[in-house]
Amino acid sequence: MGASVLSVECKSIIMIGKKHISLLVIFMTTLSCLFAQDFVSFTAVKKGFTLSKPGEQISILVSIGDHKGVHRVAEMFRKDLEEVTGNSVKVIQEVADVSGQVIIVGSIDKSSLIQHLTNSKKFKTDDLEGKWEKFVITSVPKPLAGLDNALVIAGSDKRGTIFGMFELSRQIGVSPWYWWADAPIIKNSSIYIISGRHTKGEPDVKYRGIFINDEAPALTGWVGEKFGEFGADFYAKVFELILRSGGNYLWPAMWRPRAFSADDPENARLADELGVVISTSHHEPLMRAHDEWSRGDNGAWNFQTNKEKLSEFWKGGIERMGDYESVVTVGMRGDGDEAMSEDAAVPLLQEIIAKQRDNIEEVTDKSAEETPQVWAIYKEVQDYYDQGMRVPEDIMVLFCDDNWGNVRILPKKEDLGRSGGFGMYYHFDYVGGPVSYRWLNVTQIERTWEQMNLAYDWGVKDLWIVNVGDIKPMELPISFFLDFAWDASTMEAKDLPTYYTKWAKLQFGGEYAQEIGEILSLYTKYNARRTPEMLKPETYSLFNYREADRVLAEYQDLLERSERIYEKLPASHQSAFNQLVLSPVALCANLNEMYIASGKNLAYSRQGRTSTNFYADKTKELFFKDEELTKAYHQINDGKWNHFMDQVHIGYESWNNPPNDKMPAVSYIQVDENPSLGYMVEHGAESRWSKGGLFSNSFSSFDPVNDQSFYLEVFNRGGGDLSYEVSTKENWIQLSKTESEVKYEERIEVSINWDQVPADVEKTKGEV
Repeated sequence: MGASVLSVECKSIIMIGKKHISLLVIFMTTLSCLFAQDFVSFTAVKKGFTLSKPGEQISILVSIGDHKGVHRVAEMFRKDLEEVTGNSVKVIQEVADVSGQVIIVGSIDKSSLIQHLTNSKKFKTDDLEGKWEKFVITSVPKPLAGLDNALVIAGSDKRGTIFGMFELSRQIGVSPWYWWADAPIIKNSSIYIISGRHTKGEPDVKYRGIFINDEAPALTGWVGEKFGEFGADFYAKVFELILRSGGNYLWPAMWRPRAFSADDPENARLADELGVVISTSHHEPLMRAHDEWSRGDNGAWNFQTNKEKLSEFWKGGIERMGDYESVVTVGMRGDGDEAMSEDAAVPLLQEIIAKQRDNIEEVTDKSAEETPQVWAIYKEVQDYYDQGMRVPEDIMVLFCDDNWGNVRILPKKEDLGRSGGFGMYYHFDYVGGPVSYRWLNVTQIERTWEQMNLAYDWGVKDLWIVNVGDIKPMELPISFFLDFAWDASTMEAKDLPTYYTKWAKLQFGGEYAQEIGEILSLYTKYNARRTPEMLKPETYSLFNYREADRVLAEYQDLLERSERIYEKLPASHQSAFNQLVLSPVALCANLNEMYIASGKNLAYSRQGRTSTNFYADKTKELFFKDEELTKAYHQINDGKWNHFMDQVHIGYESWNNPPNDKMPAVSYIQVDENPSLGYMVEHGAESRWSKGGLFSNSFSSFDPVNDQSFYLEVFNRGGGDLSYEVSTKENWIQLSKTESEVKYEERIEVSINWDQVPADVEKTKGEV
């Protein structure tokens, strides 16, 4: 069969004088604010303290009277040192038991060791007195009889001391994600502490924490398999992660049938011992999990009709709280996290909060002002605030974003002086309209910085809490949120690119940290422009600005870069890299390719392309590849993270997920037995197609400044291979190819050789 012949001309050429502009952009970034200044060296330093030498014992000396949480974390610290150094490390309470290198750990309010050093004028505590969660790390010569030298980790309070130990752990190479993401612990038997007095200062935000939410099916399935229940064994891992990350606050998992304090009393006791402040979510007043209400014969969740039962229920929450460090949520929403009423019933809500404060005073036998409280301005509750409702000034006002990472409201100028202060409830995960996002990380730290920096500048400095869903796979934004909360006053936008690299280095070491940081930056950027759950076949245009092609190419590039790094990493690093980088990139690259393949199937069926059926098959192939990638994630580290990818994420038709992943609809067509020509011409913002010479199309304008290249896409509308030839009427019109055989379709790039264009040419009209 003879070849189809196309002739190509340009519709217009805009001649613009050739002008070259050189632009030099220099980016300089620092990150001194996000992490404490490095004070650990793995080579000997002048006047430094030798923390570890090969084969030498290390002793951690803790006063017997110090906080129980300090003793518990000292055991974690001991394990960190043993893992890194390979040396034997022991925690002791008596100087007589000391051997080898010595670390003295203590809180200035409870440690007799620190108090002795202070009284003997060997260690100053002036910069710790009255501070919130501050630590100092420094070496002290001859601190105690029989000791030549010791490293002192002193805290202004319990958490300050704990943060000091964990900061040293981080700097010797133990990531906060060593357990939760299998981040490798790098061995170093020789460790030195640089001379000086080292600290991170006080945190800029008083309470910094996470909210475990929307925790079924992923986290629920995993906890059931690994721990049996949401009890203290599970929460011990959560508390450790929060503290290692510089946080101090938790809203526990609360989807029914979970109730943090009722299900396992050890949960709250352990949290208080370690210094993790427990509160309850925005619709769970007075330390009561909402599911507790339905466990008894309590009647309606309605203050107007059931005031006495509710009051009794709330008092029970405060009684159970006892002396545990807590922040009590006040206010009320409807049953099941719904609006309490159609309209903002301000007098009713004011009455409710007044009654709750009476409950607090009755149980604690103290004025309500002495118990920290918070009122969450979430969703419709903002209507109350907008209408002028205010609460007693000792109650913290917790503002909220719009569930999508955009701050809705900030303090009014006249309210800034209130003693209770302000907080912000933010989201990395959300179940609700227009479409939930729960499966993978879609949060750019750049937007988190921009919104939370805005909040901080407007006086929101007392509580930052973020909905993190199942915890995994939100590792990166969790780290950033808590790091930023500590250093909100000093971190700038220019620090963000370096944060990715620093974080990658902490997880994987320095060799590939910069490239891994770039991958994480781009991955979150690509996911943020359209969340996976919102993807549709028509999301990315097939015919405008090559959008779909660019999306595919970007994800494919990330995947190839991730795979190359994975192969180069030692086996000890591959599990963490798979969880934090490779698997999320592979899953999202595949998902986007599947939706674009289904979009091509639908569009090409309208054009009668032979490739319609190919893309139907391709969509199905990629749909089942998603299942394979999910299973592969669940097999990482011998199945340690089974269930974390259980969340349904394909086929949303409303705000909530469908019961199962559902492949996009595809079409099959019947085509002629013989090949048949069709083609498309790229025309700037759009592409126009023809069944084969039935009408003319033209390219958009070319000009030498932009030096455009537009494509001519030839496609087959029948069986067999289509042979074609393409020619031009001017020799300065360049084609990437002039003839070929094609089964489905291929593109010919059309460009201009500007050196050969006649000087007098302004417009040349022509047709394809």
